[in-house]
Amino acid sequence: MFPIGDDNSARRTVPLVTYALIVINVIFFLVELSGGDAFIQKWAFIPSRFLANPGGDVLTIFTSMFMHAGWLHLGGNMLYLWIFGDNVEDRFGHLKFIIFYLLAGVVAMFAQLAFSAGSNVPNVGASGAIAGVLGAYIVMFPKGKVNVLMGRGVIPLPALVVIGLWIVLQLFSGIGSIADTAQTGGVAYMAHIGGFIAGLAFTFLLGGNRGTPALSKRS
Repeated sequence: MFPIGDDNSARRTVPLVTYALIVINVIFFLVELSGGDAFIQKWAFIPSRFLANPGGDVLTIFTSMFMHAGWLHLGGNMLYLWIFGDNVEDRFGHLKFIIFYLLAGVVAMFAQLAFSAGSNVPNVGASGAIAGVLGAYIVMFPKGKVNVLMGRGVIPLPALVVIGLWIVLQLFSGIGSIADTAQTGGVAYMAHIGGFIAGLAFTFLLGGNRGTPALSKRS
């Protein structure tokens, strides 16, 4: 089940922040490729290093959000941001959306830190912040339809089903990885869960749950 789009007919504004985030992520990844391991070690979020020197390493909480473990990692994250981010940004407004996105990413990183404090493996990726966007989408558009690729066909499914299955997978995978602190890189499952929960909470706190129109199945 591979999401490829949703309905944008009710969108009132151009999602400038969403587009800018995608561009920044791509550019940052290209810089990361050119910088190699030295760049990754310097700018990725490494739990044990952060705990040893929080003040000196605080910037990596943010820089790591724009780094990725490979093209597939980058492409998957940007696809989800492109599908779901524009509608969430439209509802929040540009400024509130970027604040929401960064806050969700920060919470996601600390959620992962709580379960891998002794890890020396770099954590990278926008997955935690985008998980927050998915949480917001569920609250804002509970009756929305997401077009998903299944086999050779494209069918519309409720957003609650598509995102619900995604978070269930993260929960099962996260529970299974709690005892395994030796992550293989990238943003881990607990970051996804933390980002999603943060997205739910911040949406209510920022008023994004008010006046949520239903989305049709068109893309």
